[in-house]
Amino acid sequence: MPVLLSVNGAEHRVDASPDSKLLYVLRDSLGLTGTKYGCGEGMCGACTVLLDGKPARSCQAPLSVVVGKKITTIEGLEENGRLHPVQEAFVAAEAFQCAYCTSGMIMAAVALLRRNPQPSQEEIIHALDGNLCRCGTYPRIVAAVRQAATPAKGLVG
Repeated sequence: MPVLLSVNGAEHRVDASPDSKLLYVLRDSLGLTGTKYGCGEGMCGACTVLLDGKPARSCQAPLSVVVGKKITTIEGLEENGRLHPVQEAFVAAEAFQCAYCTSGMIMAAVALLRRNPQPSQEEIIHALDGNLCRCGTYPRIVAAVRQAATPAKGLVG
């Protein structure tokens, strides 16, 4: 059954069941592989995308729940070939090793900084609490979010 999804600012008609999980549609039907399969249970955060600007676990989101919402994946953050300021900060801070968690961490950080452009360290930790990093690069991840949270970055939009 065709479903119309708004992903990264473009409309996509996909042939999928309303109970299909968004993660699989993004990866398998739309070729957006930046969103990762981690645990499949919504516990690790590797599959985090933004639904109407709020972080959501795509491995748990059936299409029936996301139809009509603006879906943003890691691929949708760049503008005119430039990385998003949070992506740039992750690179500058070397905030990843294997990078499997990185897209989910970045998506959660983008949502936080849009809500609160100047979060405290505690607020950053709380916002990223459900995203797991198997390599343990949490200090660099927090440093990257703090780096991106500067008035000059213009992250509110």
